[in-house]
Amino acid sequence: MKNLSKILLFLIVGVVASCDQDLDINTDPNFPGQINRGLSLTAAESSLVTVVGGELTNLGGFYAQYHTQAPSASQFENIDSYNLNTAYANAIWTELYAGCLKDLQYVTTESTAEGDTSTLLIAEILRAYTFQLLVDLFDAVPYTEALNFEGGIITPRVTPGQEIYADLLTKIDAAVAAYNASPSDNGVGAQDVIFGGDMTKWVKFANTLKLKMYIRMAYTPNANPTAVNALIAENNFLTEDAKYANFAATTNKRNPFFENTLSQTGLGDINNVASNTLHDFYTANVDPRLKAVYRPTATGTFPSIAQGTGNETSGTAVAFARPNVGALTPVFLISAAESYFLQAEALARYAAGGTGAKQKYDDGVNASFATYRLNFGLPASDLAAPLIATGGVYAYPLSADVETNVRQIIVQKWASLAYVNNIEAWIESTRTKYPEVVEEGTQDYAIGNRIPSALSILSGTQIPSILFYPDSEVNRNPNITQRGSTTENVWWDQKAE
Repeated sequence: MKNLSKILLFLIVGVVASCDQDLDINTDPNFPGQINRGLSLTAAESSLVTVVGGELTNLGGFYAQYHTQAPSASQFENIDSYNLNTAYANAIWTELYAGCLKDLQYVTTESTAEGDTSTLLIAEILRAYTFQLLVDLFDAVPYTEALNFEGGIITPRVTPGQEIYADLLTKIDAAVAAYNASPSDNGVGAQDVIFGGDMTKWVKFANTLKLKMYIRMAYTPNANPTAVNALIAENNFLTEDAKYANFAATTNKRNPFFENTLSQTGLGDINNVASNTLHDFYTANVDPRLKAVYRPTATGTFPSIAQGTGNETSGTAVAFARPNVGALTPVFLISAAESYFLQAEALARYAAGGTGAKQKYDDGVNASFATYRLNFGLPASDLAAPLIATGGVYAYPLSADVETNVRQIIVQKWASLAYVNNIEAWIESTRTKYPEVVEEGTQDYAIGNRIPSALSILSGTQIPSILFYPDSEVNRNPNITQRGSTTENVWWDQKAE
């Protein structure tokens, strides 16, 4: 709860302290006298988007190869060289556990006591989203014993990621069933900054999140085609972006990636420039999203550099295209495009593919263009239709080979997630191995390839697939043993390479 950016986000909606902090209205009359579940929900959402839209946007951008370290700067060379230390994730871990999850625990307790099945469902969905993210980043993490201070557990044991996934799916189902059996008027309204308390949208979010979790398991023995096909048959998924857009164009109230990395009050927009990997994919395919994902130079051009070659390149960041994230750019938890691409992959894998998968794939590409149009300034005249039409460069292959179809879906998902959800792009590339990482000099950017960063400390075509546990947690909790390498696998990372 001590993360400055998140606390400043609270100011936008009148929340300046967490539910677990003591408040004294005699000390500051601007503080609310009592925290309720609505304010705590706002705090949890703000905490989550501070991480997803801040540090993880930066990290994911390097590992998905949307951006790379700029020439004449070195702030993020540790990320670009895959040389993260064990202190890197300290703030991420603390914010998600002591911030987001602690606030959600309070929301759950209060909602249960009040019989508020609606707010309880929102809290359970966000809790599942957050724990899934933690598993996807760290694998086994404290779960069953986490946040149990009242029970005297201050050094919680970790739970295997596979078990966490299974329990999260069970808890989502239970919360949805409880809501359906006795819907309540949650009364949180605008304090739910994502959907304004609209439970129809939250149920769609729940189904989409469940689908994402099942699809994560696709290359494991836990793959569950029956569960996936049941969700597909229900056909109640997100058709709009699930996003947090409650920012203001003033210092400390802006998009967290902009605030901390791009603005002059952050790192000054001198570190992140376009990577050839995504830039050349867009350029080779005459994809107009290039103009939405990146900001041009003063001369209106979009130069880029190969991943990790900043030290070999002259000039400064202003000579290159840079991330097109502004003060008011939303933070996206699940985009409409991601929802459609998940459905497309599910159909391709488990329902004989065919035209059904093609339609969802086409919907995904169209939704991506719509998101960039609404939030990143893509001109209305730039359409996806020519690209996905028969014979177009992005036409769905309708192949008899499932992996051929899946590759097309994932590469387009990767192309749709740039500065929408960078960390999801890296996680999905880790799961599927698309876009492939190939030796420098053999890449074909037009079809979607990545290369090892020129700064890489790893051998061959390796890139990180997991994060070190934060040393702040390892040092105080004897039940967490630090891993040996960031090339170890998360539990679902079982696709043969």
